[in-house]
Amino acid sequence: MDLLDILRQDYQNFPQDQTFAIYSDDVFFQDPLNRFRGRERYQKMIGFLGRWFRDIHLELHDLQQTQQTIRSDWTLSMTCPLPWQPRLRISGHSLLEINADNLIISHIDYWQKPPLKILMQVFRPPTSP
Repeated sequence: MDLLDILRQDYQNFPQDQTFAIYSDDVFFQDPLNRFRGRERYQKMIGFLGRWFRDIHLELHDLQQTQQTIRSDWTLSMTCPLPWQPRLRISGHSLLEINADNLIISHIDYWQKPPLKILMQVFRPPTSP
């Protein structure tokens, strides 16, 4: 199975059953709220999302590779563990850099909206049934 096929499957299963072996031990990760290095820390971040949030859905819109760079366009939605159960929705894209061993050495997420605007979704009043 090639790297793009693995990533497609990981997006479909997110945050469960992720293939962390496709990341280098010292992978660099960055999004608007986090910045760190290390596969183990990346794995813990994904595990945190899976334990803390509910009804997580990561929709993959596009996935393309150009030489040593993979770009994925996606929308992540999840329910926050608050009494009114607000739904967060984040659209963006990721740029993944690949080394000669076909391992991901850098994963940078770009959100379409500023983090504060996304976090404000938590404070929306609940919708009536």
